[in-house]
Amino acid sequence: MSRKLFGTDGIRGLANQEPMTAETALAVAMAAGGQFRSGSHRHRVVIGKDTRLSGYLLEPALTAGFIAQGMDVILLGPLPTPAVAMLTRSLRADLGVMISASHNPYQDNGIKLFGPNGGKLSDDVEARIEADMQNGTGQNRVPSDALGRASRLDDAIGRYVEYVKATFPGNTLEGLKIVVDCANGAAYKVAPTVLWELGAEVVPIAVTPDGRNINDRCGATHTRLMQEAVLLHQADIGIALDGDADRLIIADEKGQKVDGDQLMGLIATHMAKRGALKGGAVVATVMSNLGLERHLQAQGLRLIRTPVGDRYVVEAMQEKGCNLGGEQSGHIVLSDYSTTGDGLIAALQVLAVLRESGRKASELCAVFKPLPQILSNVRAPGEILQKPAVQAAIATAEQSLGDKGRVLIRKSGTEPLIRVMAEGEDADLVQRVVGDIVAVITKEAA
Repeated sequence: MSRKLFGTDGIRGLANQEPMTAETALAVAMAAGGQFRSGSHRHRVVIGKDTRLSGYLLEPALTAGFIAQGMDVILLGPLPTPAVAMLTRSLRADLGVMISASHNPYQDNGIKLFGPNGGKLSDDVEARIEADMQNGTGQNRVPSDALGRASRLDDAIGRYVEYVKATFPGNTLEGLKIVVDCANGAAYKVAPTVLWELGAEVVPIAVTPDGRNINDRCGATHTRLMQEAVLLHQADIGIALDGDADRLIIADEKGQKVDGDQLMGLIATHMAKRGALKGGAVVATVMSNLGLERHLQAQGLRLIRTPVGDRYVVEAMQEKGCNLGGEQSGHIVLSDYSTTGDGLIAALQVLAVLRESGRKASELCAVFKPLPQILSNVRAPGEILQKPAVQAAIATAEQSLGDKGRVLIRKSGTEPLIRVMAEGEDADLVQRVVGDIVAVITKEAA
């Protein structure tokens, strides 16, 4: 079944324009409710959100749709995406919903759905929801005496804080000074609380959301604020989360940025030493650096690659029996604790190693030497990749790099962009092949 509404990470778009309108949110809730309503028990759905202004638009629309399907709605308020996944399981809900556009600016928003196990929905289930919306079966309503109810879970934050603290593999964070950048997003309360309660000296930044400042020059996709704060406060380490706190980027004590590949390499090394790494492998996407792959191979471990998107990472982890996976962008999935990327849980793994080793973050986090890698985005439709001139440019680039590098061209699953990536041992050659491909795509798109 085809999907037009759902992308690689739920439904996403400009708030108050299709598909991110109250009308579509209502229809999604009714169709999703219909898919997950079975049996005679009282059905329940949990709804969380980040701090975007448009959350006030989408939350009541979704609530109305689920209530019309006879489902009780539990409202969580602003909480990280992984908290919604966890509480879906913990509360034995039939469905979980996160209202967020992750690292995008505040004008955007999105709807992510989780099944009863806290995992993101499969492509097939999302396609069935879309089909129900299109053919009208998603509009079937329950009788008026079977309507659902809505309530708020007052201790949602406390539940998640305690859950995250329980995943910490060390004893204490005492003695560490930590900058935490919450992107004015969903973790603005929980992240500083977790770190402080575990004993750290915490310097919180970007923790004053106003509905419009989420991800605004802060967070995991704009790390300069965190990097500067680490130097200013002479902190041991900096942590940057994105708007819904499912991704993590770190800065060492020198203010140097550490991406998801290095963090996966660090966590994998220490899990393997403890005999805790399952499957003898790490699952990552096609975007992860060849340096990570070579680092793992040197330890007798494998790197299993998937398409871009943490949902595909999670699927491969389940299939291969692995408990560590993620993306270069900072989505890190530790399936012993979470069904999806959790920036805070991943940060605690890194902080435990930092605290116990007594080493500086700059020494600890330089796990491998990355190969030169360049990623360039070109605004163009996906169909352009089928044009002969573009295909010829890609073939020429692959031939130039040979077995000393690779080229990856793909269309974005969330924006109208073509992503052009190349990496190899020769930085100048990598730069040149990316520039050549970008030039051809730009010309063909004109």
